[in-house]
Amino acid sequence: MRSKEPSGGNEYDAAAAEQAEQYLEEGRETFRFDTFGSEDFWGARMKLHEAIAGEKLGGKGPGLSPKTALELGLKVDINKIPEAVAKALNKGEVDLTDPASTLVLLKANAVVGVTGFFTADGKALASVGIQCALCHSTVDDAYAPGIGHRLDGWPNRDLNIGAIVALAPDLTTFTEMLQISETEVKKALEAWGPGKFDAQLNLDGKAFRPDGKTSATLNPPAFGLAGVNNHTWTGSWGTVSYWNAYVGNLEMHGKGVFYDPRLDDAEKYPVAARTKQGHKHDKEDRITAKLPALHFYQLSLPTPKSPEGSFDRAAAKRGEALFNDKAKCATCHVPPIFTEPGWNLHTADEIGIDNFQAMRSPDERYRTAPLRALWDMDKIHKGGFYHDGRFATLGDVVKHYDSHLRLDLTEQEKSNLIEYLKSI
Repeated sequence: MRSKEPSGGNEYDAAAAEQAEQYLEEGRETFRFDTFGSEDFWGARMKLHEAIAGEKLGGKGPGLSPKTALELGLKVDINKIPEAVAKALNKGEVDLTDPASTLVLLKANAVVGVTGFFTADGKALASVGIQCALCHSTVDDAYAPGIGHRLDGWPNRDLNIGAIVALAPDLTTFTEMLQISETEVKKALEAWGPGKFDAQLNLDGKAFRPDGKTSATLNPPAFGLAGVNNHTWTGSWGTVSYWNAYVGNLEMHGKGVFYDPRLDDAEKYPVAARTKQGHKHDKEDRITAKLPALHFYQLSLPTPKSPEGSFDRAAAKRGEALFNDKAKCATCHVPPIFTEPGWNLHTADEIGIDNFQAMRSPDERYRTAPLRALWDMDKIHKGGFYHDGRFATLGDVVKHYDSHLRLDLTEQEKSNLIEYLKSI
């Protein structure tokens, strides 16, 4: 006897709406608070929690005070600060130079992207794990710089990831994986600087470019991705669903399953091939089941709208006409998704830059970056444009393409085009 078929119609629509709501809530929770079991790596193996606590609190070294943590770009969720602590902060009674104050914030789960795990008596920090929000969220600075309400999907361009990782007392995992000394590991990590991360170092071991600069790239925005193919700077790593699995397993060092036979290429990815990173299969999988809702939540994050007064509307209107015609921008940045619908990848020669970062990717191409919130240089695009921030301003980007594509734009046309870009 056949089981009852789905009735369809309103009932099926309601089921879809219910799943969407469930995915939104679960995905937000995962994005903000799920460590995927990464505390076993960052705590038990790297012993990063010992550097955070400091020797006076059972760890090692001077410890990480809130002041230093904020200087390293870590953010604090104002909504998670306990009321008593918030009152003490307002009265200036919290010592922001004391690592003990950092532990108070960790215990309250107020440090964006970082979870502290404490001993049974709650007195000592036993481990730390990290979340997606560490790199792909910031705050609105409502209370003070670095302290405010969460802005999920906004890249943390202040976060000095390399410097934080370099604090870990035990870097053996990286020295063994990369087969270099601890001094060389720290040199590579400390070269990243604020807002940058090298997501391929664990694959090819290339810590520096031929020009001597770091191989790390800027943390990209994780909002406005719906309808966009290839969600990373270079292709074709895939959409954010692939990248969540990649980062959760190989960068956050959570517990899960990851498969990518392309990483078996010993010539292109010698580190990954030797360490079999394309064939990760942990006994406990705390990542895979979270991927659907996480994907859904990230695709729901909207592009922040340009605020009133952030651009000249009349000039932007003229710039829009240039964008769609003479300036040839819309050839690749197709409105309204502002990247190509389809296979949005190009060679370095096509966009007029070197191919170093592209050659580290499977397809050896650069992605046509979707144009998002270009008006904001304080947070979203702090550090510049392109994968490595090589162009400090929109004016520099327009100048580059005017020369590369031989557009022969006048200074006024360039100005109008920039105003339109700021309106997107």
